[in-house]
Amino acid sequence: MTSYNDWFTAISSHIVVDATNADLLTITPTLVLEAENRIYRELDMFVGNIRDGSASTVAGSRNFNLPTTIGTFLIVDDLNLITPANTAPDSGARTRLIPASLSYLDYVWNSNTVLGPPQYWAYISQNTYLTGAQAQTQIVLGPWPDNTYRIEVIGKFQPAPMSATNLNTYLTDNLFDLLVAAGLVAATAWQQNFGAAGTVDNAAMAVNWEAQYQKLKGSAVEWEARKKHAAASWTSKRVEDAAQPQRG
Repeated sequence: MTSYNDWFTAISSHIVVDATNADLLTITPTLVLEAENRIYRELDMFVGNIRDGSASTVAGSRNFNLPTTIGTFLIVDDLNLITPANTAPDSGARTRLIPASLSYLDYVWNSNTVLGPPQYWAYISQNTYLTGAQAQTQIVLGPWPDNTYRIEVIGKFQPAPMSATNLNTYLTDNLFDLLVAAGLVAATAWQQNFGAAGTVDNAAMAVNWEAQYQKLKGSAVEWEARKKHAAASWTSKRVEDAAQPQRG
């Protein structure tokens, strides 16, 4: 099974820099982030899916803070209201809340004079760097909750990056070739100055690794689509060259 150590060896070997080089060791965490961030953003992978039902509403307040028990949500796909009130997700019934605009919620439920089980939600902010009462407010609900309800949040987060202390991740174990290519695009930018006017050391190296990355990404996208039954005719099967029409 490939690991961070194998990835680092591949990077240092391809750019022909000794693995003990101080500058390479210093830049490596940045290369990891550049490579992983790109892959996670460009591929809609199952590994990024999480479901967290640990947070609850506050009676009389329409503001709901996303839970961080499992990870930080980067994309919110759905919210489930758990009933009856004060019930854990697997002990109650899930009701899918309907996404709406903040303008709609402000217009229809403009005060807490009418309370009830929430039916709609609006995602208003990802800013957790503010201070004060609004620092963590990311979701607005309508109607304003009349009780304490668990909210199950379904969405995407980014797994912890690989490192010398986190040797194996989904990417090292399943998309190692793509991870190496993405790392080499980043490493080439660092080493070969590609794109810098008048100082390009080896422009072809960057172009070639970017082309390799795009080629490998195509097969990875299809692989992920098959996992979600979003491949040929909404099945888990790939499109066969000779089979026409597609499977129904």
